[in-house]
Amino acid sequence: MPLRLSKATANPGWRTCLLVAALCGLAGCAAPLPKLAPQVPAQWRHAVAADPAPPTDLHGWWRAFADPDLDALVDRALAHNLDVAQAVERLRAVRSLHERAHARYLPELHARTHDAIDPDASASFLVAGFDASWELGLFGRAEGTRRESQGALDAGVADLHAARVSLVAEVVREWIGLRTAQQQERLLQQISQQRRQAWELQQTRQRLLLAAPGAVDQAQAAWAQAEAALAAPRQAADASAQRLAVLLGQNHPDPAWLQAGTPPELGAWRLDGTPAELLRTRPEIARAEADVLRSAGDLALAHAELFPSIGLGASMVWATDINNNHRFSTTPNAINSLGPVIDIPLFDWGMRLAAKHARDHELKASVLAYRQAVLQGVAEVETALGGLEQQRRREQQDTLAWQALQRADQAVQVRNKLQLGSSLDRAESRIAAEQAALELADARAAHSLAYVALFKALGGAPLPAPDTAQAATAPDDADGAPH
Repeated sequence: MPLRLSKATANPGWRTCLLVAALCGLAGCAAPLPKLAPQVPAQWRHAVAADPAPPTDLHGWWRAFADPDLDALVDRALAHNLDVAQAVERLRAVRSLHERAHARYLPELHARTHDAIDPDASASFLVAGFDASWELGLFGRAEGTRRESQGALDAGVADLHAARVSLVAEVVREWIGLRTAQQQERLLQQISQQRRQAWELQQTRQRLLLAAPGAVDQAQAAWAQAEAALAAPRQAADASAQRLAVLLGQNHPDPAWLQAGTPPELGAWRLDGTPAELLRTRPEIARAEADVLRSAGDLALAHAELFPSIGLGASMVWATDINNNHRFSTTPNAINSLGPVIDIPLFDWGMRLAAKHARDHELKASVLAYRQAVLQGVAEVETALGGLEQQRRREQQDTLAWQALQRADQAVQVRNKLQLGSSLDRAESRIAAEQAALELADARAAHSLAYVALFKALGGAPLPAPDTAQAATAPDDADGAPH
């Protein structure tokens, strides 16, 4: 309850100024934010060779495939994905609280009524009035609340960015998997046809006593195995189509997806970024930084609980009797009060101090988690760069093998026209060429998926709409640490 002032007291002006200056100083008594300056390498260890292409845009990296269908799928997924929609709503909820976080330390006004009865049951009263309170947020309370609120907002922004990064990468990955599975099915069908033809040729050779029964059985087994191999790409294509439907927020795949198509081919691209840029593009690092800020806010609030809570209070109360057993009524009556509201912690068995120590350890843990997030981000990008280069070399070698087998098949075809070879040789040559094409399709898909993994590790995603991802900017702390 606020203390009543029976009469005004006059203080010299210099004392008032000194008191105001002291309160202003106490308002900012919050520990400075920890320095977040992780050590990152100056350049990527697995540097990508220079490419004449312009630098790839981190916000549109999938356009390097030059596939209009893929571009349309990404746009649809960003508009209708349910995980992104949840992240947007959570961010809006956090922003709503953030915009009013400072209101805790602004004056409040309440109107209330209640009834009161004298202890001797001689009268009952109706009491009505206004109560005003103003918590000043001293000893770091206001700064702690601001840090806690800003950290929650930054975490919401990072979570939305992470959802968009993951969504784009998954859509591109599933589209590549779908089209690659369809291509593999087409190549396996051609191999199966050649295996069946080879089996039929072996049967003819057996009837002419030119082949042993074991050769016929081996050819039949090879054809059966080729037919069985068709199940894997068909299942993979169906699973990719279903996952694409979920990513786009719909309950069934589009019929156009199930129509056979060619896989998207990775075009020219170039990475110009440095590891230092990862600190502002990777959502996991931004989330860890937000956790540091929020932990610093919790620590400031726990530290403030060790000191008095100071505020101002005022009330204006009016009372009238409802039932009075006295001969003369003493109401209606009104009274005003104004004074400081002070709550001083004296003894609590060390619970507040233990809470402060606990928040301090949690802040240290969040700083370590931030450093760990940076290390993991750099390691993931380096791993993706190394894998991308290995898959590029694999695709290059598989391309050379496929081209060589294509030339060999053409030579066998020429020999058959000159009647210098058999139809069985021609079938085996075609099978070898188709298997090389199958291996090349798998290598190209692996190369493309390595490219997807790289830009997911970099935090590549389109910029969100201004109405869903506008983050409140906060000034730097007094020691210059970023928020």
